[in-house]
Amino acid sequence: MNQINRATGLLVLEVVNSNPNGDPDRESDPRQRANGQGEISPVSFKRKLRDLVEAKDQPVFQSLKARLQLEDGCYEILEHRGRNREAIAKEMKDGVGGDFMQSTFVKKYWDARVFGNTFLEEESDKGTIKTGVVQFGMGLSVKPIEVVRQTNTNKAGVQEGKNQGMAPMAYRVVTHAVYCMPFFFNPTYAPKSGCTQKDLDLLKALIPYAYDHTRSAIRPDVRIRHAWFVEHKDALGTCPDFKIFDALTPKAKVETPTCWEDYDVPTSLSPELTEKGLNLVDLAN
Repeated sequence: MNQINRATGLLVLEVVNSNPNGDPDRESDPRQRANGQGEISPVSFKRKLRDLVEAKDQPVFQSLKARLQLEDGCYEILEHRGRNREAIAKEMKDGVGGDFMQSTFVKKYWDARVFGNTFLEEESDKGTIKTGVVQFGMGLSVKPIEVVRQTNTNKAGVQEGKNQGMAPMAYRVVTHAVYCMPFFFNPTYAPKSGCTQKDLDLLKALIPYAYDHTRSAIRPDVRIRHAWFVEHKDALGTCPDFKIFDALTPKAKVETPTCWEDYDVPTSLSPELTEKGLNLVDLAN
């Protein structure tokens, strides 16, 4: 297996009249902290990447399969509805001599190799949870968000006999905000999950399409302005992640920003960081 270097990433997302991540505990309101900052959960973003890989006959995966020369049968999705847990448990143990790293499970499930898996292993009474090579952090808005709530209307009744033609307060969106979501490549876990450089290349190639190809009525306009990917010189890393985040996080120029132009948006690392041999790439371009 080729060496995988440590890497640090930061997604800079512009949300325009959209709900980037609804909160089921608050009637699908855009997720928001007590201080007003908006949130986008790591689970919601990874779900979009999984959906693009699972749609094998659709343009995104078909294009990336050809570009990256992906092998058939090696890029299935573990975290999906209707999975057969007993069959998957058998796949985890069918390697020669029960070797997990030689199992069908490792070869088959791309998201398990990259993000890890939560299938408990029977060898331990309590079970173990395998951590993946890639972790996404919580996405947070740079400034507090403004949420607009309105009633949706349609020609046909939403529920017969009640609020005919209306869905009260169903339209809940963030008017405008900029969010930052960190992500991390930790090569330490690659030998434990079977993750390869090609697996990570696929992840990097998927990121620019995460929102464009998974739009919905309530989330029509989420823009990946930048998808910064900073590769370190080696597996250990050459500087703390927080310094990279500090260097690339946009700063609001006004108290209540209403458009992209209301932010100072960095496009490079400081000389101090570039001298450490960090390689900065914008996956969105």
